[in-house]
Amino acid sequence: MDDADGHADTGWIPVCDLSRLKAETIVRVAGFDLLVIWNEGDVVACERACPHEQADLGLGHVAEKRLFCPRHAASFDLHDGAITAGWPSPPLRLYPVQVRAEQVWIKAPKRRSVR
Repeated sequence: MDDADGHADTGWIPVCDLSRLKAETIVRVAGFDLLVIWNEGDVVACERACPHEQADLGLGHVAEKRLFCPRHAASFDLHDGAITAGWPSPPLRLYPVQVRAEQVWIKAPKRRSVR
């Protein structure tokens, strides 16, 4: 991805076409423990591991602007990452997203996954 001056911005990585994300709802980001989610017209990027019990949130589901963990009844607000009230957990970490020319890009952390 190029910035306004035409220089490569190495912090942004391409993930998938927007049409794929709309069809699948949750897409795993290759090489990173991250997910990209289609959320009622918005694109959201977040960490893949549940901050409460480390479950794979890629196996969860999205409903009513929330990502539901497949291991327990808690869910995360896809606007700010907040967990369902009453659960002792930090919020879900969210990452910046851009859609350019029908391609989804995320500003990912520099550290790659070891899975």
